Amino acid sequence: MGLRILTLANQKGGVGKTTTAINLATALAAVGERVLIVDVDPQGNASTGMGIPRQERSISAYDILVSGARVQDAIVASSVPGVGLIVSTMDLLGVELSIANEADRAFRLRDALNDMEGALIDGQPITYVLIDCPPSLNLLTINALAAADAVLVPLQCEFFALEGLSQLLQTIEQIRSTLNGRLHVQGIIMTMYDKRNNLSQQVLQDVRSEMGDLVYKTVIPRNVRLSEAPSYGKPALLYDLNCAGSQAYLRLATEVIKRERQLSAA
Repeated sequence: MGLRILTLANQKGGVGKTTTAINLATALAAVGERVLIVDVDPQGNASTGMGIPRQERSISAYDILVSGARVQDAIVASSVPGVGLIVSTMDLLGVELSIANEADRAFRLRDALNDMEGALIDGQPITYVLIDCPPSLNLLTINALAAADAVLVPLQCEFFALEGLSQLLQTIEQIRSTLNGRLHVQGIIMTMYDKRNNLSQQVLQDVRSEMGDLVYKTVIPRNVRLSEAPSYGKPALLYDLNCAGSQAYLRLATEVIKRERQLSAA
């Protein structure tokens, strides 16, 4: 199937993008994939959540986007076998200013990922790249969408979920028609689901009836262990494999791989 680049995007904050990036990466690695997480959120939560201290972030996504650093030189090993990272630093806040006038400003990340021949994780070729975006539709997110084969959209089970989704889908369509003709939505991941809450159930129902099969069958529950894990610098799957959140991400990884295989066979 070759390398697949999946961008996790949603302009709303707090919907579970980073939690999904690090736990989906860990779940994919658990079934033998080699996964590179690219953290292009200036907050750097994916880097922190994978246990990479700030003082160990020497070559970052900023260096790739602005200075032309090579992906191969920027990969940092994580504590999870099979998962590597391109880390984030606060410098990313200055990307817009640094490259705003460059003709290739939307394609910096795409070009870097296209040119990573020989990049290895644990001595093996990378099979998946997961790009964790900031919670806004800025130049960093545009770079991530221009580089991707497909988008994964984490969507919180809350009242305004569908409203934000329509804006994001419009942006994805714009990117597809202007910058990246192969871009499509691979799936919508419903997060922070609380089965005791009628609103959660109603939102899930509404999104499924509106978006149909685009919505993954796996739903990520509200789960204390998922929230605790990043403070220990670990994905939930390492922190507590048996918790409901970890088990959900294992099921989600199976669904993602299955969809990827269907798409490549089509």
